Amino acid sequence: METKRINKKGNRILKGIIAAACLQLSAFTPCTAQTALSSYQPGQGNDGIVYFLPKTAVRFNILIEKTTYTPGDYCKYAQRYLRMNDVALTPSTTHRILSIKKQTIGVADTTKAYQVKFNPKTVAPNMSLSPDGRLLAINAQAPAETEPALFTPAPKPLPVNPRQYMSEEILSAGSTSKMAELTAHEIYDLRENRNLLIKGQADFMPNDGSQMRLMLSQLETQEKVLLQLFEGTTVRDTVEEVITICPDGPVERQIGFRLSQKLGMVDADDLSGEPYYIKVEDISALPPAAIVDSKAAKKKPMPESGIYVNVPGKMRVTILRGDDIIDTYECPAGQFGTTELLSGELFNKRYTTHLWLNPATGAVDRLDAEQPK
Repeated sequence: METKRINKKGNRILKGIIAAACLQLSAFTPCTAQTALSSYQPGQGNDGIVYFLPKTAVRFNILIEKTTYTPGDYCKYAQRYLRMNDVALTPSTTHRILSIKKQTIGVADTTKAYQVKFNPKTVAPNMSLSPDGRLLAINAQAPAETEPALFTPAPKPLPVNPRQYMSEEILSAGSTSKMAELTAHEIYDLRENRNLLIKGQADFMPNDGSQMRLMLSQLETQEKVLLQLFEGTTVRDTVEEVITICPDGPVERQIGFRLSQKLGMVDADDLSGEPYYIKVEDISALPPAAIVDSKAAKKKPMPESGIYVNVPGKMRVTILRGDDIIDTYECPAGQFGTTELLSGELFNKRYTTHLWLNPATGAVDRLDAEQPK
């Protein structure tokens, strides 16, 4: 199984851009499937057009939340002056998975390479290939391959300097302990003024509701900023990581990626992170293979002319953390099905045939035939 990781934060984004290559061809004569791309390059050659069928990959877009805690300047005085327990005295960073989005994409299967040879005596349709040589359409516009919209983090408010809300007495204190004590008194005064304002007992009451809300908002902001000096600040950032799984067959249990509490997502061989495993199952409901007569099997018929397409099976991809299932995804998969031949009679001079293939599975999405006028 091939596993690829792309960090979108570093602008290394996997882009599936369809480039329609209109290639003129005539007769449909398949060549032997090759096992190496070096043997057959996709596109137009001297003998005809070479194309690939796809195998199906699954792209996981994983949102990870990074939480960074920074202790406040007066954190060790939080319990003494404000009775705040369990205030951490050291900085920390943690990561956790928020959500996982799934999408199937097509990858050229170089073991399924076929050639369409030229024959000037027959009709010449147009073939559309993807940049990696997958057959997308014949006599039709290729279907677009899309990917999920990029994750865009929400803008962060600018940090506020707590010293802007400190009185002259606090700033002129001779020690950190004294500054913490005076700041705590300032917090208690803010709370008392807010309570008096809510009860209608303040010396200067607002004239209307909007002025009341403004005064309460200012008091809450001052208290929040000064409290950060004791309880510290917590900043949360969300990043997106992309994992692409391209199995060639069933996979019982393989490390897909690791998640480190301090570093976030790391490579599968980085032992600093906790492993997340990938399991791939073939859940195709295909009938059992028919028994073939050994004598009849020796008489191999000549390959018919036509276009090969996939009849996809079905796979289940599961992400596990230990024995716990984090996410499961079921989808059609070209590599778990069979390959069938569409007869070349569909592409004769009597009809104009339009064929669309699924870019992720290589299955027939649509087949139309019209008689020329």
